[in-house]
Amino acid sequence: MIELQDIHKTFKRKGQTIEALKGVNLRVEKGDIYGVIGYSGAGKSTLIRMVNYLEQPTKGRVLVEGEALDQFSPAQLRKAKKKIGMIFQHFNLLESKTVYDNIAIPLVLLKQDKKRIRERVTELLQFIGLSDKADSYPKELSGGQKQRVGIARALASNPSILLCDEATSALDPQTTKSILDLLKKINEQYHITILIITHEMAVIQQICNKVAVMEKGEIIEQGEVLEVFGNPQHPTTESFVRTVIQTSVPDSVLRTLRPNGAGRLFKLKFVGGNASEPIVDSLIRKYNVSVNILFANMSEIQSTTLGTLILQIQGEDKDIFRAAEFLGTRGVEIQELRDFQSLPKAGDAKDEVKQRTFKEAAV
Repeated sequence: MIELQDIHKTFKRKGQTIEALKGVNLRVEKGDIYGVIGYSGAGKSTLIRMVNYLEQPTKGRVLVEGEALDQFSPAQLRKAKKKIGMIFQHFNLLESKTVYDNIAIPLVLLKQDKKRIRERVTELLQFIGLSDKADSYPKELSGGQKQRVGIARALASNPSILLCDEATSALDPQTTKSILDLLKKINEQYHITILIITHEMAVIQQICNKVAVMEKGEIIEQGEVLEVFGNPQHPTTESFVRTVIQTSVPDSVLRTLRPNGAGRLFKLKFVGGNASEPIVDSLIRKYNVSVNILFANMSEIQSTTLGTLILQIQGEDKDIFRAAEFLGTRGVEIQELRDFQSLPKAGDAKDEVKQRTFKEAAV
């Protein structure tokens, strides 16, 4: 477990005071894959360096496994840091050493005997799928292979926590997926808690169960990934979510709609099993309305489907009201859009601005 309590970090550079972190509170439970996302300069890297005390807070307290790091002696701190592995964006491998020797570095520093080192390195090479690269040098490896070696090195001392500082941002999408799959395997097989720093929402979507969004040294939103993706509260979070979940009506569709088109507009959100039910078909069969699907999107978050539909429903007001009520009874979140001008468009900071819930619209 990792806990950051009211963390402040101030740097002084060239006579100027820079507040990198401003009262950050974060709790990572054992077994979490916790993602921290933010734009450049948000304070993400400073935050992750607090966990292994590469940076010490100006104010506040860091607890790892329930123990405050500021209370440790230098010897106790060194021992605690051995249980925290770290992987980096640019791999940080020693070019003059082989893959085998790079992975062995933590074990050599721990003064393990040669037999134990050989057993552990061999085990890790097999785990990361690079048994045939033991005698290769970093310059002979691809970016993805280098990162796998960096991961194996971080695992060598059997850590309980793994810190990942932009570990996939230097990799192509296909290699990124393979590294994220490996991290998920590490979490499941070795029961290691993982804290990931990233600026890519797709990384959060693929493997994290919790997320915190940072901006200007503060956490502006945090929670379960499904909740944050499904109902972002802050414009910055909304902006990140839009990079992986499309909720805006394409311009090509908007151009075909009449400004004062007939019927009423509704935005529907589905979560889990509701996303696979033929709700629109049931709507048309049960009620005297016609339905035009203006936009539809389905995404998978934490093995749960999250769906968005924007419908134009035409008919008598009483029939539209009954149809919308039916949708509400099926566990669908429903909001009415005032008119065609209020349709969420690409680039909107917050598409709920001109919306109202169906119940409010019916009053």
